[in-house]
Amino acid sequence: MHLTEADRARVAQAVADAERNTAGEIVTVVTRRSDAYHDVGLHWAVLAMLLALAVLAWRPEAAVWAHGLVADPWASAPSPGGLFTVALVLLAIVFLVVRLALAWMPLRLALTPAPTKTRRVHARALTLFRAAAEARTRDATGVLIYLSLDERRAEIIADRAIHTRVAPDVWGAAMAALVAGMRDGRPGEGMAAAVARVGNVLAEHFPPRADDTNELPDRLIEL
Repeated sequence: MHLTEADRARVAQAVADAERNTAGEIVTVVTRRSDAYHDVGLHWAVLAMLLALAVLAWRPEAAVWAHGLVADPWASAPSPGGLFTVALVLLAIVFLVVRLALAWMPLRLALTPAPTKTRRVHARALTLFRAAAEARTRDATGVLIYLSLDERRAEIIADRAIHTRVAPDVWGAAMAALVAGMRDGRPGEGMAAAVARVGNVLAEHFPPRADDTNELPDRLIEL
């Protein structure tokens, strides 16, 4: 998935339209991915290495056969030191091959457990909310809509004043619109639809004031 200039304009216009009817402020952030998942690649490489060691323990003749590839086949039976050396080399090769294969991000993401993706996306969204929206408005009425494209996950996080009036499950319609847009390969439209629904909720609880100012950027922030 990717965003076009039309998507960026659509989201910015949706934010401007929504904020005309509320004292709340909406911040939209899109990122390619929320984490590099280097630790996931490392964990899979270590697991593959342990699996190779288990195979050698189950079929020790495999180590003897591998030893014969590099040693004199007419010599006496390989020593324990020789077999351990073969095992060490094989484990290192397995580790490096898997680690290099998982340097390809699509494969690394495919092998990342869904709960791990969810936790990383939430953590990144919370960090960005604290930096870009939390306590950045006069009445603590900021809302962050965060979309992570590669993980196909989104988060909506609201400032403290909103929590006192709006239950978290109220954002369900906005999340559904955002997820639907991602599922259909239209992240820009999904984000704009989510902004409109968040704006409706804010308008109900935080009507505009006469002295309202635009405290946070309307444009779509891309990281």
